[in-house]
This record gives sequence, C-alpha cells and structure tokens, in this order.
Amino acid sequence: MSRHILTLLISVSGLAVSALAPAHAETMAQALASAYANNPQINAARAGLRATDEYVPQAKAALRPQISAYTTGTANTTRTQSPSTSGVPVTANTFQYSNGLQATQTLFQGFRNRNAINEADANVLSSRASLENTVQTVLYDAAQSYLNVVYDQAVLQLNRNDVTYLQRELQAAEDQFKVGESTRTDVAQARSQLSTAISNVSSAEATLKQDQATYRQLVGHDPVNLRSEFPFESRLPRSVSEAANVAIKEHPSVLSASYAVDAANFAVKQAEGLLLPTITLQGTAEHTGGSVNELGQSSHQFTNEAQVVGQISIPLYAGGAYASQIRQAKETLGQRKIQVDQARDQVRQAAVASFGNLAAAKASITAATAAVQAEQIAVSGVEEEQKVGQRTLLDVLDERQNLLNAQVQVVSGQRNRGLASLALLQATGRLGLDHLNLPATAYKPQSHYQAVKDKWGGLRTPDGR
Repeated sequence: MSRHILTLLISVSGLAVSALAPAHAETMAQALASAYANNPQINAARAGLRATDEYVPQAKAALRPQISAYTTGTANTTRTQSPSTSGVPVTANTFQYSNGLQATQTLFQGFRNRNAINEADANVLSSRASLENTVQTVLYDAAQSYLNVVYDQAVLQLNRNDVTYLQRELQAAEDQFKVGESTRTDVAQARSQLSTAISNVSSAEATLKQDQATYRQLVGHDPVNLRSEFPFESRLPRSVSEAANVAIKEHPSVLSASYAVDAANFAVKQAEGLLLPTITLQGTAEHTGGSVNELGQSSHQFTNEAQVVGQISIPLYAGGAYASQIRQAKETLGQRKIQVDQARDQVRQAAVASFGNLAAAKASITAATAAVQAEQIAVSGVEEEQKVGQRTLLDVLDERQNLLNAQVQVVSGQRNRGLASLALLQATGRLGLDHLNLPATAYKPQSHYQAVKDKWGGLRTPDGR
C-alpha cells in the first residue's frame, strides 16, 4: 500500500493526486482564466482605470470654448409724493430684463493646458500598469488557492489511508488480545493512534473547506476535479541574473512608477506655466428690455448688444503661492524618481528570493522522496521484526507515523515548488494573461480610452450606462 501512495504523490509536474483528477478536470490555466474574467478585485481596478481615462477629456476641455447662457429680471415699484404732484401719490412700476449668451476661449495659458493633457495621458499609462500589477497579484492568489486545494486533497487522502491502516491494526490487536498473543497495552496504543488519525482527518477536511471557499472567492466558482500539474514551467527564467533583469525591465510596478515620473514632469511644467501670461477672448451677445408704467402711461425699450473682449493677464506677484506650487511640484517629481528606484529594488529582491526559494523547494522534494523510500523499507522491516517478537506494536505505529509525515512532506514540497514558481513569475512581471497564454479574452483598456479621449459631450459611458 505504501508504494501505491508514493506513486500517487510523486509527479514531475506538481502535486500528484492523479487519482482525484478525471479527464474533465479543471486545469490551473482554466482557473486563472476564470479569475481574470470574473474576479471583482480585477473588475474594480478596471473600473478605476476607466475613471482615470476621463481625466484626459477633462484636460482637453480647457482648450475648448466655454459657453453659457444667462437671464436676469428686475421689477421695481416706486411711490412718489411731492409738491410737483400736488401732494398726490404717484406710483411707477418698472420692469427690466436681459438675456445673454457668453463664450470664452482661452488662447494661451502658459502651456498649462497642453501639459495638463500630457500629465493625464501619463497617469493613464501609469494606471494601466497598476491594473496589470493588480491582475498579476490576483492571479497569484488564485493559483495559490488552486495549489492549496490540491494539497489539502492529497493530505486528506493520506490521512484517510492512515485511518484505514490503523483500523486494521486495531482490529488485529484486539483479535490477538483475545487469543493471548498481544497485551491490553497494544490495544490501547492502537486505539489512541486511531483516535489521533481520525482527528487529523477532521482537521484536514476543515482546512480543505476553508481553501475551497477561498478558491470560490478568487476564481468565481467551486473547485471541481483540480489537476495536479503546473503548466508554466517553461516560462520560468533560467538564471538569477535573467530573473533580476526581466523584473527590473518588465514588472508592472516599475512601469507604473516610471509613468508616474513622466506625469510629475508635466506637473512641474504646469506649475511653471503659472508665471506666464494668460490670453483669453470673450464674446457676449445680450438682449435687454424693459417697461415703465407711470400715471397710467406705459413705455417700452429694447436694446441688443454684442461685444468681443480680449484680455491678457500677466502675473506679477501672487504672494509666493506660485513659487511654492513650483517647488512642491519639483519635490513631488523627486519623490516619484525615488519610487522608481524603490520599485526596481523591490522586484529585484523578490525575483532573487523567489529563484532561491524555487531551488530550495526542488531540493526538499528530492530529500522528502528519499525519506519516503527509506521509511517504506523501515516500516516493512519493523513489521517483520514485530512478527518474530523483536519489535512491539508501538514501534510499528511510530514508524508508520514517520512514513506518513514523510509522505506529507513530499506533497508539501510539491506545493511549495509550485508557489515558488508562481512567485518567481510574479516577481518578474510575467504572471499575466499574455505570458501565460491563458484561455481568456484579453481586456483592452485602449478601447475605452479611445472612445472617451476626444469626446466633446455625452452623459452615457461607452458601454451605455
């Protein structure tokens, strides 16, 4: 039986629980594709990116005319009593109104409008990279959950096998006790070991349910017949230097920080533009009318007026506010540059550490596999020695527990190898849809950006909301 269990445990691709995975099993790639399409954290990040896209047309709006209409109305009642009216009160009712249309066009604003547009575009690119970073984080969590469920199933099966073995041992000890071939102590020891094994099964079942719930949260559906393979082995970097170089160049957190530097550069130029002149052109068309009713006589008057006003505003002194804003923008730019270096250091450290963890996981699998083989021989030898009275039942049970522990270490090593591989892919920025070639439709943020970047109006979103 032990050799059969070992065969189930040891697999080149990952956690070996092939007996639990029929032909129509869900692969890791399929699970990650489901998470990519359905995970609410990813969808929320996409919505946030679409909101960021709107800063581009908002910035472009400053280059366009601002048009407004207005209307005013005034009603007055005046009651006059004077010698000129022979002391008779005279009431005059006056009503005035005006309707107008005003258009303002900014012709020059110290290049602030153009730099604001460039800043908005840079922030969009930074947010796209941040979205990709969120996607890769969620995919790592989903893959980790996948491996955890497979690991839990394997551990649960090992513990169930242990219960079955101990039930037979207890029955044999009781039968031998009845005929005087064993002691009450042997029976008690077997029963104690069985109780512990049953408790381990319950604990393994609880852990499996917890990880299944996490899987559903991340992937979007319950795990069904998960396979034990790790399909992304060929996409791993082959050396530490390759992993570090790829991480520094391609990781989305580094790209996001780099685009944030570009945005901060344009923010500095915007602030410097506050010191330059502003030229505006304003056109107004107004219709004014009114009426006066006095002593029973009414008079009406109407006026139509149109004017165009050009204005040049040159800032001379703003109490130090503009200078402060420029200094602030420069400090923010310095901060963004430091954050790029920080991001590079972080991903490089993560890549190197993940590569080392992967090597350690591979070594642990080799050691655990050798331990299982050795424990199998030890269990067989102790069982034979018990038959001739050289060993006790407790010796057999202890050796059997050592075998179970070694088998769990094999399963754990396979999971740790998968997790280290995933961490290495994430650290290098290659745990995304394209690099993994996942069977899912790619989300294209450019589509929404192109749909809104030049819009002059419209309240509905591109998807019709």
